Amino acid sequence: MEKRLWFRRKTYGWGWTPVTWEGWFVMLLYALILVSIFRSVDLGSHSGSDTLINFAPRFLLVTLGFYIVCTITGEKPKWQWGRKHTDAPHDER
Repeated sequence: MEKRLWFRRKTYGWGWTPVTWEGWFVMLLYALILVSIFRSVDLGSHSGSDTLINFAPRFLLVTLGFYIVCTITGEKPKWQWGRKHTDAPHDER
């Protein structure tokens, strides 16, 4: 049984794009978590550099988690620029 991919490799560049509701949900959750962290850090900050210093480690940690989810549930990423004739269409599952 082939596993169902949440994220497909991007056609241009490197990375993933969500293709199932689970992928879109994880991406939305990632964005909401980052906004929430930024707002909570910004409320207690006294300057822009204070915000950056306190936000950066949290941003990296959440992004690492998102990267791990994409790696586990997505295609293997690679740099590409367009589709080759040998690539399978993204519509096939």
